[in-house]
Amino acid sequence: MATIYQVSELAGVSVATVSRVLNNNAKVSDRTREKVEKAMQELGYRPNSIAQSLASNRTNSVGVLVAEIHGPFFGAMMSGIESEFRALGKHVIFTTGHSNEQREKEGIDFLISRNCDALIVHSEALSDAYLRKLSKGNTPIFLISRHISELADRCISLDNEHGGYIATKALIDQGHRDIAYISGPLFKSDANQRLEGHKRALAEYNIAFDQDLVYYGDFQETGGADGLKYFIDSKQHFTALACGNDEMASGAMKLAREHGFSLPDDLSIIGFDNVFFTSYLYPRLSTINNPVDDMGHMVARMVLKDVYQCKTKSIQRLFTPSYVPRDSLAPYATSSSARKASS
Repeated sequence: MATIYQVSELAGVSVATVSRVLNNNAKVSDRTREKVEKAMQELGYRPNSIAQSLASNRTNSVGVLVAEIHGPFFGAMMSGIESEFRALGKHVIFTTGHSNEQREKEGIDFLISRNCDALIVHSEALSDAYLRKLSKGNTPIFLISRHISELADRCISLDNEHGGYIATKALIDQGHRDIAYISGPLFKSDANQRLEGHKRALAEYNIAFDQDLVYYGDFQETGGADGLKYFIDSKQHFTALACGNDEMASGAMKLAREHGFSLPDDLSIIGFDNVFFTSYLYPRLSTINNPVDDMGHMVARMVLKDVYQCKTKSIQRLFTPSYVPRDSLAPYATSSSARKASS
């Protein structure tokens, strides 16, 4: 079995330089790195990860807590994070918290016990106070899809309030004034902020906010179906529907067709997140782009820069959502829209 000394001899560099290459140290030139990597390949050298960890006090692993591992939103997030680390020889350990405070705490304790070099946390149940306290520990903590002012230099977040605003504005721009809203659960900050954006758009156009036209869902397809059924059963008058995410929008679209709605002529619907399936729905779902994949890449780069001292591109901490127009919105028409949506 080849040794690090043989690698250094064949590459014509010091053992220390080989070690820096193995640890992805930014101080090594590209030419030197190529020589060392070529020597390792020729000799079939495989570094001992345990020995590396003891020598560098690094495990080259990053722990990631997410709310769930199913669904397109979290899949995109995790893919962005993992690909960025894998490109630089780091590995990721994922665990889930299921939006439950105790489970999220257990997940974080597990990741810390694995001696991860840093933690990336997507938390929906933990308080700001708990996360601030956690950040004072020995393991660096980085937040994604969450902003805490005291930890701002380690947060990657989306302007959810603006996203909720432009979603409802898109409906208003089509002439709609009676707009129902299916929100995510309000203990989740992003759901709360999106609802606030919805309210701001209504207020800007002098449209009264009607609590009877709000349903609090679960960010899942069933929540969208349940929300639309609630509005129909309670005989609310509405011609358009804004949903707090795309999964709820897809559930609402399915139930609308089952109730004889012609979309978008009888009911305009807009979602939020722009997950991959939105362009395959019928009609194709208009939505708000949430660049969660880019945010995953960005939080990983932040860890690489702050923890591993790697050269990275500039860090963007706040992302701005954008409107993605497709086919599920139509101009308000007093005939079929008002009749069908309230019947």
